[in-house]
Amino acid sequence: MVAAASVVVAAGTVSGVISATGDGRDAPEARPVPSASPSLVPLPAVPSASPSATVSASPSVRPERAGAPASASPRVKRKTVEAAATRLYRHPASRVLDWVRAHPGDPRRPVIESRIADRPAAVWFADWSPDTVTARVRAVTSGGAAQGRVPVVVPYAIPGRDCGGHSEGGAPDLDAYDDWIDRFAAGLGSGEVVVILEPDSVAQADCLSAGQRAERFASLARAGRLFKAANPRARVYYDAGHSGWHTPAKQADLLRQAGAASPTSSDGVFSNVSNFHGTADEIAYDRAVLDALGGTGLGAVIDTSRNGNGAPADGAWCDPAGRRLGRAPTLSTGESRIDAYLWVKLPGESDGCEGAPGTFSPSYAYDLAR
Repeated sequence: MVAAASVVVAAGTVSGVISATGDGRDAPEARPVPSASPSLVPLPAVPSASPSATVSASPSVRPERAGAPASASPRVKRKTVEAAATRLYRHPASRVLDWVRAHPGDPRRPVIESRIADRPAAVWFADWSPDTVTARVRAVTSGGAAQGRVPVVVPYAIPGRDCGGHSEGGAPDLDAYDDWIDRFAAGLGSGEVVVILEPDSVAQADCLSAGQRAERFASLARAGRLFKAANPRARVYYDAGHSGWHTPAKQADLLRQAGAASPTSSDGVFSNVSNFHGTADEIAYDRAVLDALGGTGLGAVIDTSRNGNGAPADGAWCDPAGRRLGRAPTLSTGESRIDAYLWVKLPGESDGCEGAPGTFSPSYAYDLAR
């Protein structure tokens, strides 16, 4: 097993993230991630394959971090997603949109604009800025609500992030993190929103001691409860790694400890964030994780942003050649227990080889899109 390394570049409301890994089932193969989000149009299938202001008050009652949450609770029957909620929100600030606006005459622009910039993607909150996070989250969620669309937000500030690798950062300790989560929750609004809670926080927890892991998982369970209490229409998903990492049984055990089986904190799991594993592999893996987790009402979401050709055979993780866009983002997959295909990673943002980590590379974006 080879330890993972990564790099975070924070910018405004979002950030680019990368991480290198080696071989072995128990190590993540990639940890590249973007920042803002791309645009929104009708969602045809792709061949397969912020503003800052004074922060508003945090919730006055702050649940304590108890010990690691209990295992699965009985779940109510899963609700059918309304047709109006199958449309995802394109946040109007992203590096790809900046490039498109600044290069009207570039011959690559039409392809990049139509296939990447005009698609919805997640908005990351990876920088430690407690004084502005409420206003910044609210700007995204209110923007989605105004259009009747569903935003995807990614809180990424857990202490010990990336196990001390290049993506280290975030909150200085769990008490500060819990306070940041309070402020994040205050910006979630009342409309539908998808929350991708802390990529790698569960799958990459083996580097922590048993006590540290229990404390982290208690904070994650608390975060899910707080998000769903603040906005009952929020759908919160927990980190399931990807199909090339842990076995479904091991991942489900970790997820259960983090509160992912409880209906008061979780709607299910996410997988393949910033990775390249094929959609069919992720569907099978996620269903196996859900079966092992024991939650009949839980679902899964899959990052399909760059998995159109599957993962590189050689395990390359840094802007690997030959990759393609995956399935278009949608909340209507036609697959049982698969709630969404999302672009959590913004295609074209570099892992660190085509450009500085988190920066937009038009050549890489063009190669992915054409």
